[in-house]
Amino acid sequence: MANDPSFSEDAVNNAIASASQHYSGFRQKSSASISSDDGHLATLAECIELVINDGKVCLVLPLGIGKICIPIPVSYDGKVAQACLSICTIWGIPTGVKVTVSVAGVTIISKVFGKC
Repeated sequence: MANDPSFSEDAVNNAIASASQHYSGFRQKSSASISSDDGHLATLAECIELVINDGKVCLVLPLGIGKICIPIPVSYDGKVAQACLSICTIWGIPTGVKVTVSVAGVTIISKVFGKC
């Protein structure tokens, strides 16, 4: 059995660190900034290439989510796709992930796991 594609641990950690850094000094910002920001931030971690098989893409996701399969229209079977992972945070704390799958630069599906 072949290994399912996964995203780089370094890329995931860098995305989390970026979100955390964004909010590290947030309390020192103006009250206008605080009132207009609800704390949600999605940071792109990485994009990888994969092949759509049997009407789905299967990936291993970080943050303890594990292996998932996302249904893709059958007409895309055998096509090379790009899967991009964004880490969702609230006030810099990870709350979930968003996976976006594209073929030839066109997004064909987007799915959230956890809270975004």
